[in-house]
Amino acid sequence: MRIFDPHIHMTSRTTDDYERMYAAGVRVVVEPSFWLGQPRTSVGSFVDYFDALLGWEPYRAAQFGIRHHAAIALNPKEAEDPRCRGVLEVLPRYLVKNRVVAVGEVGYDSMTPGEDEAFAHQLQLAVEHHLPVLVHTPHRDKAAGTRRTLDVVRESGIDPAMVLVDHLNETTVRMVADSGCWMGFSIYPDTKMDEERMVTLLKEYGTDRMLVNSAADWGRSDPLKTRRTGEAMRAAGFEADPVDQVLWRNPVAFYGQSGRLDLPPDTLDAEPGRDDPAQAAPPATPVPALAAADGTYLGNSVLRGARKE
Repeated sequence: MRIFDPHIHMTSRTTDDYERMYAAGVRVVVEPSFWLGQPRTSVGSFVDYFDALLGWEPYRAAQFGIRHHAAIALNPKEAEDPRCRGVLEVLPRYLVKNRVVAVGEVGYDSMTPGEDEAFAHQLQLAVEHHLPVLVHTPHRDKAAGTRRTLDVVRESGIDPAMVLVDHLNETTVRMVADSGCWMGFSIYPDTKMDEERMVTLLKEYGTDRMLVNSAADWGRSDPLKTRRTGEAMRAAGFEADPVDQVLWRNPVAFYGQSGRLDLPPDTLDAEPGRDDPAQAAPPATPVPALAAADGTYLGNSVLRGARKE
């Protein structure tokens, strides 16, 4: 099972997670810019964060055989904070970088005027830079927030095929399906969606333009929820091909519109039925050996001390 997690916050995770993800079939991830859990107080803190998403984190992922990409934006949670507004001015210099495959996360948290302005501005940046957009829908008043989101998307003039509306559920999927945008679902242990509910929606709406992600971050979340969703699909009677479409081909198609995806060669001609979870447990795929001692990023490695002899 080849897996592309289209929304995961690996900066918040450990190298153990990278190792488990590789063993489960994850080969590519996209990490969108998001809130740290407490307010940032300056534009400079965003600059350092963006630099890490495009430098240290791809290096760290590569030590475990995973290709890392980023979506860059001023996130909705901090769009209302005047200390952060200057981020909008520095975004253009990041949106031209090779590992940036989308603008995101953008959208709404509390649906404030500041969020309106930042959302519309960043949609225009996406149009100007010919990049897809990853949109965060609010956790409160989700249906109203999703309707407002789609109104802003229409007003921007961006092609709906360049927009992925995320964190959907049963109350919002129909309106996004009808809009022509891509549909994203975050699979969580306690909140948002779970595997069984996701399978029910896939049976009703099909697999076109549907993406599932773990959105794993510093909260209670699980970076293997993509794999578990694939297993739930197979257990519910889905063939290997639609599982591959949801877990691999759809995120490749969406983010591939950036022209910047870096895909591992061994995934390009993989058979959808290979490593069929209906026939076997998750594979004990060996993780590639860590980089040699001199394989560092700016002089640093993921090793904390010397290797055992």
